[in-house]
Amino acid sequence: MEDNYEKQFHVNGRTYSFYDIAGYLAAHHQQVSKMPYSIRVLLELTLRHSATKPIIKKFLPSFIDWDKNHDEDVAYKPERVILQDFTGVPALVDLAAMRDEVKKRGGDPNKINPDVPVHLVIDHSVQVDMAANEQAFDFNVKKEFKRNHERYTFLKWAQNSFDNLTIIPPDTGIIHQVNLEYLSEVIRQEKVNGKMVAFPDTLVGTDSHTTMINGLGVLGWGVGGIEAEASMLGQESYFPMPNVVGVKLTGKLPDTATATDLALTITNLLRKHNVVGKFVEFYGPGLKNLPLANRATIANMAPEYGATCGFFPIDDQTLAYMKLTDRSPEQIEFVEKYAKENGFFYDESEDAYRHYSENESLDLGIVQSSLAGPKRPQDLIYLKDMPSHFRQYDEMGDFPVNVEDTDFKLRPGDLGIAAITSCTNTSNPEVLIAAGLLAQKAVERGLKVPKYVKTSFAPGSRVVTKYLEISDLQKYLDALGFNIVGYGCTTCIGNSGKLKENLQSKLADNPYPIAAIESGNRNFEGRVNPLTKDTFLASPPLVVAYALAGTVDIDITKDPLGNDKDGKPVYFKELWPDVNEISSVIHKYLSPQLFSTNYANIFDQNKTWNDLPAAKSTTYPWDEKSTYIANPPLFENTETSDLKDMRVLAKLGDSITTDHISPAGFIGKTSPAGKYLLAHGVQMPDFNSYGSRRGNHEVMMRGTLGNVRLQNELTPDKLGGFTHSWLTDEDTTIYEAAMDYKKHNVDTVILAGKDYGMGSSRDWAAKGVELLGVKAVIAESYERIHRSNLVMMGVLPLQYKPGDSAKSLGLKGDEQISITRDDKTAHVVAKNNDHTIKFDTKVRFDAPIDKKYYQAHGILPMMVDNKLGV
Repeated sequence: MEDNYEKQFHVNGRTYSFYDIAGYLAAHHQQVSKMPYSIRVLLELTLRHSATKPIIKKFLPSFIDWDKNHDEDVAYKPERVILQDFTGVPALVDLAAMRDEVKKRGGDPNKINPDVPVHLVIDHSVQVDMAANEQAFDFNVKKEFKRNHERYTFLKWAQNSFDNLTIIPPDTGIIHQVNLEYLSEVIRQEKVNGKMVAFPDTLVGTDSHTTMINGLGVLGWGVGGIEAEASMLGQESYFPMPNVVGVKLTGKLPDTATATDLALTITNLLRKHNVVGKFVEFYGPGLKNLPLANRATIANMAPEYGATCGFFPIDDQTLAYMKLTDRSPEQIEFVEKYAKENGFFYDESEDAYRHYSENESLDLGIVQSSLAGPKRPQDLIYLKDMPSHFRQYDEMGDFPVNVEDTDFKLRPGDLGIAAITSCTNTSNPEVLIAAGLLAQKAVERGLKVPKYVKTSFAPGSRVVTKYLEISDLQKYLDALGFNIVGYGCTTCIGNSGKLKENLQSKLADNPYPIAAIESGNRNFEGRVNPLTKDTFLASPPLVVAYALAGTVDIDITKDPLGNDKDGKPVYFKELWPDVNEISSVIHKYLSPQLFSTNYANIFDQNKTWNDLPAAKSTTYPWDEKSTYIANPPLFENTETSDLKDMRVLAKLGDSITTDHISPAGFIGKTSPAGKYLLAHGVQMPDFNSYGSRRGNHEVMMRGTLGNVRLQNELTPDKLGGFTHSWLTDEDTTIYEAAMDYKKHNVDTVILAGKDYGMGSSRDWAAKGVELLGVKAVIAESYERIHRSNLVMMGVLPLQYKPGDSAKSLGLKGDEQISITRDDKTAHVVAKNNDHTIKFDTKVRFDAPIDKKYYQAHGILPMMVDNKLGV
């Protein structure tokens, strides 16, 4: 057949088929060498799937002159799905609910099963209840299992009941590290119609930092749990042919700069360039100087710079990392052979004529030691400029506090938390060994961390622990309080636990701008800890350095971190390890055997998990008394709304993140969720976090839009989850107002500014507002994942026309809002006693499937109908 682009290659004594993208392009007078590598992956996927699913063929022409076809759609059906437990539990709860619904309607519940391999890594549940001592790890793990018994029992049921699902037990590693070191094969193979077919690994994950795998040459990104469920059930996702921003890297990192500094520099650069919703692809002569761990750190931060992905093509560094992590020689040879046969292996000679939609460049040599903050990861700050942020607090008095029988007079910028945490940096031996060497020099000089600073260390992999232990560096981190507290995301996602005793209670009663520093990727307001005001992102060695100083209100390029045993000042530059010291430790102690030994028994490392009993049944035996797992009402609210006379539930400003919308972190005693738990016999010490209770819609809908830092313009004098009820003309919580509106059959709408929904890929940011009765959101712009999630939950995303906003149109928020629409434009009428405002908005149905999702009242009812043949 003229459109059969199947070819063969031979490696390791076997013959493999593959779909020849160069051949396809040549047949249409195009050259593969001119196409970005990330687009090549999408082309191969489309070409291969079109061979077995002819409906996909209609998407192939979009790849001819791809950069002129951004109005055309791409169908994306990834080869696998990866979940973490915060987002994975509700996804599996939804599948369990779908089984119930199918059974209720007379169908076979076993039809609800993942169609592709799904891995769920339990890494988001451990909290830093205890820190800075040898007992911390065991204590935190014990607390983790006590808190999460119901959730973990449910996950064991899911593991026993669903096909194609593998659970990575708790306390073994972070999702992205496990994905990078173990799960990804880079190039996969599968038997199709009797032939072994080779193809690139692709995936989606329910964590926005799934992009970390892009560092390995694997295309994947974060999606909401709802969209992940679609992929799990065999549903393609659709998006317009992406713009690709090519970032040319030249030069080499200075010895004084780390991968974190580079990632923060790139985040700042690309935020200014505006790469939101675009692919970013890195290339250039600088690649050969950039180890895989550094690439993973950069790729991890793609959500922070706003891109869909931050892609690095396969090259010699990829193969070197596969060798380091003890992938088999056969797999490494297979990856290299396929990548070179099918145009996926990086060729620097093509750089001059490879075409990108937009171009950017960075000389690695200009990167400096830096931090980001105090509340956005794109806001880069050089070390010398840190003190300038705190001059705004100069008029504030001291904050006296007694911690561990020692009196302190704290000032703004003094640290409540210093944490080495998160997948951004714990994949990178260079920065962790640098932290260990800095700690060693500090301990040898007699420096200590002030007692008011809560220090912690949560590696992304047990391999990290091993090489820090055998290199004898962990003991120096321990001496400064950076004992290992668990293997999980901990502080970065709000699982930081309480601050030091007395400081915690005093700050709760008297807010004061105490700061935090962490080696994470997110520092949105209220995320790390509700009692810390300013949070800064930094590399692990900088976290240690600032912890020693006890403050971030310091210019560590010239001011001492403290005094040594002899009373002499100790400076940062004296402690900073030489690059040769770091390299020496890596070469001596980091070996492939560390990885193979760790992952050989990954499923047997946690005896507590293995001993958990779990039911074996087709449908889940729901416990109506459970405050963790509940059967969600996903198939009850499918009545059609006429979108008339809606009231504004919340009027919000710019940069409202999913942290503001979706419940996360601590559950307050007086919050609607706290009151619900108390009413159900759960005492405050057992509240756990919102993230751990994502499987219970009653808790989650009560916490939606309940962030303590949320500013609703309808209640300008209140901070938190409050609104003004237009039924009672009184201020109340958003949850209570929403329930009152629902009781009176009044639909609601949210008004918002720019970048609505930026941040983590949280399905509850969409689920929650839908369950609160919100039928539409009108915003100036949306983050990609959240817009998609709104549609998939049957909530209408509308976007103001350019130049329009709630402010420019004169919307007060007290209007009754009615909407009529077609598929592209919505006509809005907002009226109160004083005025009637009419304006048009764009309907943000960005993919062909969006209209179907919305009409079906969401993807889950639609998928049930599909499985039942409705």
